[in-house]
Amino acid sequence: MRDLPGLRRALLAWYRRARRDLPWRRTRDPYRVWVSEAMLQQTQVATARPYYERFLTRFPSVRALARAPLDDVLTAWSGLGYYRRARHLHEAAGIVVREHAGRVPSEPRAFASLPGVGRYTAGAVLSIGFGVPLPVLDGNVARVLARITAKPLSIRRPRDAKRLWAMAEAWMPPASKRRGGIDPGNWNQALMELGATVCAPRAPRCDACPLGAHCRALATGRVERYPPAAPRRPVARVRRAVARVERDGRVLVVKRRGPLLDGMWEPPGVDATGRESAARGLADALAAIGVRGRVVPTSLRIRHRITHRDIVVEIWRCDPAGPIPRSSARLRWVAPGERGLAFTALARKVLSTTLGRGAGKPAAARALSGRASP
Repeated sequence: MRDLPGLRRALLAWYRRARRDLPWRRTRDPYRVWVSEAMLQQTQVATARPYYERFLTRFPSVRALARAPLDDVLTAWSGLGYYRRARHLHEAAGIVVREHAGRVPSEPRAFASLPGVGRYTAGAVLSIGFGVPLPVLDGNVARVLARITAKPLSIRRPRDAKRLWAMAEAWMPPASKRRGGIDPGNWNQALMELGATVCAPRAPRCDACPLGAHCRALATGRVERYPPAAPRRPVARVRRAVARVERDGRVLVVKRRGPLLDGMWEPPGVDATGRESAARGLADALAAIGVRGRVVPTSLRIRHRITHRDIVVEIWRCDPAGPIPRSSARLRWVAPGERGLAFTALARKVLSTTLGRGAGKPAAARALSGRASP
């Protein structure tokens, strides 16, 4: 890059006048910046914004987060997805309280050693919260770098990602103690903002770009060729059967176990391969928690997507016969509108359905189709 100082001046001048007013940009508190970065991973700004504000009302400091039970943290995160982020944030808060006197560490190695903190998160939080000159690289920044230099580099390819990180580091303004020096946090946010709002993957707004004079891809008329498309991870097709068990107007939910949704609440269910095995698997799963009764198929289906799993969910009915188990640490009877538990997005969809006695009829399936979503 021949005129890197000029590029920096143009980008920062644009950022000062055009940046979006977002709640996490009104603070330099490293804890609040950290929460925002955790939420914004794999999540759009419009989705994360209300969660961010509610989460910080409930857990206003790293000490408050560390003191809270994990179930409360997962409940506050419920519906945002990628729940491992919440678990890591909660675990890391405990370490910050125990080992760093409740202060988010500003030293890069110390912060990067916390659960869930990778190179991007370390760069974002430490540059914005403490002014540490560390670069960031996400999909937006990688796209800007690839287009400005007209290099066919994709962040999805490890070798390319290494080159992009080196470029982001080289473009980072040098640390300066002089008044008026470039703030590393503003620089990183300006790059991310440009990629998010102007240098978009499709239909980029090159006429509004402050770096048009510096962009080699624009000069060659091949902006949309950069970065090159990378192979996507294949989507796994999954069929799941879920039992809607009702008693006295309340619905049975259980706490899931496993690496993907551990600790989240959902109606009991099993992955299925055939109608008979689904019925048998559901009956066995219910018997294991003390629920007896015949499971009956309905015509209700829900499409649901988690990371790279495309799930078709069949809703089955079970009218329990005989005594039913009481609520416990791993089992609850809840009202369909319950909001006090950490429900999965799938659980919310299932709880919002109304089976009625005609749920096996085609009309019931048609009634659900408007609210089912991938």
